[in-house]
Amino acid sequence: MSSKDLTTRDRILNAAWTLLESNPGVAARMSDIAKKAGVSRQALYLHFPNRTELFIAVTRHQDAVFGVQDMLAASRAAETGEERLRAFITAWGNYIPRIFGVAKTLLVMSETDVDAAQAWNERMADMHEGCAAAVTALARDGVLAMDETEAADLLWTLLSIPTWEYLTRLCGWPQERYLSEITRLARLGLC
Repeated sequence: MSSKDLTTRDRILNAAWTLLESNPGVAARMSDIAKKAGVSRQALYLHFPNRTELFIAVTRHQDAVFGVQDMLAASRAAETGEERLRAFITAWGNYIPRIFGVAKTLLVMSETDVDAAQAWNERMADMHEGCAAAVTALARDGVLAMDETEAADLLWTLLSIPTWEYLTRLCGWPQERYLSEITRLARLGLC
């Protein structure tokens, strides 16, 4: 599909995605996004009244493009808590490399940019919810070895994007090793 066939909204989302991914930690200005999308600033603001809504929409657009709901299907359909934990870690762990550029940018920007912080916090709340669901399944099966709230927090931290970045990018772990070790550690720590 050519860029001319895309809706204005999709052109804006793709432009914002490209800019967020290409300059990690650099605030993407609405004027830059409008220019990249080939629309006026007024048109941009008609679709997205502020950067927070745009940044959140970009992350949701990534979810749709990459089929995150399909990725999470095995976790949601798991019959046991341990199966759900393993499937959730696999889905999220394999999703991180696909969204890393935008996620890293929002994470860095969130330190000084209110809009980026709101977008980042919303996405991390969604991810924490997935961790809590896996932990609840472990508790239901009677294999959870700690408090549910703390277990969800621990899993959420273990699966954080910085942890993935440190192990795969800085330490050079292959993706398969990252997944197997994180899964092993999560199971040991939670069960």
